[in-house]
Amino acid sequence: MPRAATARPRTSVVAGGAVATALLLTGCGGGSTTGAETGGLSVVASTDVYGSIASAVAGDAATVTSIITDPSADPHSYEANTRTQLELSRADVVVENGGGYDDFVDTMLKAADNPGVAVVNAVDVSGKAAAAGEELNEHVWYDVPTVRKVAAAIEAALAKASPDDAATFAANAAAFDAQLATLEQTTATDAAATTGAPVAITEPVPGYLLDALGAVEKTPVEFSEAIEEDTDVPVDVLQETLALFTDRQVRALVYNEQTSGPQTEQVLAAARDAGIAVVPVTETLPEGKDYTQWMTENVEAVAAALRP
Repeated sequence: MPRAATARPRTSVVAGGAVATALLLTGCGGGSTTGAETGGLSVVASTDVYGSIASAVAGDAATVTSIITDPSADPHSYEANTRTQLELSRADVVVENGGGYDDFVDTMLKAADNPGVAVVNAVDVSGKAAAAGEELNEHVWYDVPTVRKVAAAIEAALAKASPDDAATFAANAAAFDAQLATLEQTTATDAAATTGAPVAITEPVPGYLLDALGAVEKTPVEFSEAIEEDTDVPVDVLQETLALFTDRQVRALVYNEQTSGPQTEQVLAAARDAGIAVVPVTETLPEGKDYTQWMTENVEAVAAALRP
């Protein structure tokens, strides 16, 4: 995910500011808290994606609070306030993405005076490492095998914190894992028709999903790197990217609809003008959806766009 810049409608939430207060009341209030409302275990997740995963495992045996639920907030530049500090100081389990995506969690935990908290770091749990000379794609929640590992790690952390509820957590985790296994099978079935399909992206958010479908990314690396780093795309690279659509070299453009800028808008316009399928993806959950529902819809939408 790109860092916030003037061309992007992202909100950098600064401690003590009005925007911070508004977001944290949403992120820590009733709208983002699931499970038991009083007592019991407390789980704090950096985003509502991980909150949904944690809720699937915890059920009613824990309160799950998601810090970021607002799509205009960028975890890369998020600065939480004392409300978040309090939530983290009381947490039994914290679930974060890691990999530089939500560093504010680690920063706040260092000051939270909560030495007994169990931290589930999705990137660490994934076992993924960057290839030589490349940066790791940290958007690991789009990788279903990683999510299965994260859910298992959450189960283990919750069971250790509350052994009396271990059987409940195990049953919930098994049910959730079965859903994810079905999603993996659906993806594998779709991949029979989408393997080798050329696709364009604006940034690497959906990369793991595209890999699972066997799609071949055609976007110049220099383009997606510039977008992710919030730097200007070189003119020749932009022209090369736009040619993917004018020359109909790709079947679809899969883009993060929660960020925008002049160059990404050019790419979107070029795809639409050429009649290329445009598939939006997001980094937070749509209202009323849980993780499995959301990711199933993502797979179905992308696969439909990539089929010949």
